[in-house]
Amino acid sequence: MTDAASARWIAYSFAVLCVVPHPHLGTAVPVGVMVHARTADFLGIRVVTDPAELAARVPGVDVELLARYLRDIRAIAEGDAEAGPVALVPPSERFHWLTAPRSDVIQSGPVHGGLCHDPQTALERLFASHVGVFA
Repeated sequence: MTDAASARWIAYSFAVLCVVPHPHLGTAVPVGVMVHARTADFLGIRVVTDPAELAARVPGVDVELLARYLRDIRAIAEGDAEAGPVALVPPSERFHWLTAPRSDVIQSGPVHGGLCHDPQTALERLFASHVGVFA
């Protein structure tokens, strides 16, 4: 790959996934990030699924159930056929389905845009800055 090709900018959209343990209070705890770069045919997701870390982030919830739901969301984003019919639609449709507004305990924040050279690197950077490691 030439330097010019490797320096090509790729537009992407991203959303932060949050747990809203008490929707009536509106408090949101970030637990993941999704990045969609249509022109690079990329849909990536990174979510916290470790029960101990989820328990520290969101005390008082059923962390095993929450971890299962987050793994299911990851499976849909990754196009895993075991995740059901929505996992089989094109990446753009999966991204929009997963980021659609809803009043569930797991919600997507607003969709934002950006530019990068590598969507996977952007996903890791966004996860580190928006979710990070809970201490």
